[in-house]
Amino acid sequence: MLDWTEVEEDKPARFVLTPPSVKEEADSTGLGKIARGAARVRVDDKAMINCRADVNQLLPLKYRWAWEKYLSGCNNHWMPTEVSMQADIALWKSAEGLTAEERRVIKRNLGFFAASESLVANNIVLAIYRHLTNPECRQYLLRQAFEEAVHTHTFQYIVESLGLDEGELFNMYREVPSITEKAAWALEYTQNLSDPSFQTGTRAADQAFLRDLVAFYVVFEGVWFYTGFAQILSLGRRNKMVGVAEQYQYILRDESIHLNFGVDVINQIKIENPHLWSHEFQQEVRQMLRSAAELEAAYGRDTMPNGFLGLSAGLCEQYMHFIANRRCAQLGLEPVFALTENPFPWMSEAMDLKKEKNFFETRVIEYQNGGSLTWE
Repeated sequence: MLDWTEVEEDKPARFVLTPPSVKEEADSTGLGKIARGAARVRVDDKAMINCRADVNQLLPLKYRWAWEKYLSGCNNHWMPTEVSMQADIALWKSAEGLTAEERRVIKRNLGFFAASESLVANNIVLAIYRHLTNPECRQYLLRQAFEEAVHTHTFQYIVESLGLDEGELFNMYREVPSITEKAAWALEYTQNLSDPSFQTGTRAADQAFLRDLVAFYVVFEGVWFYTGFAQILSLGRRNKMVGVAEQYQYILRDESIHLNFGVDVINQIKIENPHLWSHEFQQEVRQMLRSAAELEAAYGRDTMPNGFLGLSAGLCEQYMHFIANRRCAQLGLEPVFALTENPFPWMSEAMDLKKEKNFFETRVIEYQNGGSLTWE
């Protein structure tokens, strides 16, 4: 069984940065003037932040792990319209098909994810891409931005298929307090970076960039999404809303790569800029994870106040404590909660899409490219 939290990956590389042969102003946009006659870009000239983002300098690769994640994302390509929603439509329309609690969970999930995927995409395009100066990492960001668009398409497809109230679901981010609080928390970090006058290069600015990476990669994609995944995949395990659950499983696969990319970027920035990762800053990041887990616990209580078979707000809160501690470990931080067991060990199996298995009564023969899936 594959445990996605334990995947062995290439570790962020340790390089000693040497100054370029020709001194140039660091242009992070990639749109600066061409340095005529400058020396060719060397591997050691590349860095995560505060480096000249010279156009067309993908090669030589410095961070091969970023390129490998780009290739993995391409291999995992899928589209929501490949997934049949017929069984879900019939179940949703059936008066006895779902309990009121299950319907509430589904609608809250769709409302949260519909806004969240757009917020994450906006952060990539309007904030992170501008300041992450490594070209292979930018290549992955372009792929991730497309995947976020596919995820937003997914929720539009589900809402349209089930005939749900579009206005209700796509406005939950400002009408449902437990969702609004999370969106507002994250936006505080990206609003700073999206300011046209914001530039990295100082300790304060570089730490602001790190906070944004933590908020969106580690918290948004690595903590907050997982309550929703557990809720919907729990329904799928009981043969309910199997089309929705299948699409969430694809999204879970994508998000696990997004998370690991973000963690690797943060850890590489730490290696190249150790002065940023001070004891005080580490405690600040730990507090971010603690407060994020508390917001998610409140969201869990709101989405399912009474719970249903195999799932409850209390178990989701325990899961958030487990996940938050794991994220701390990935960043080299001490845990923020007392050690606890994973209450949903089956979530590890939900990530394993590469082996033949029976899944929601549909036997998956090959999970690599969504356009070449074969179903029996």
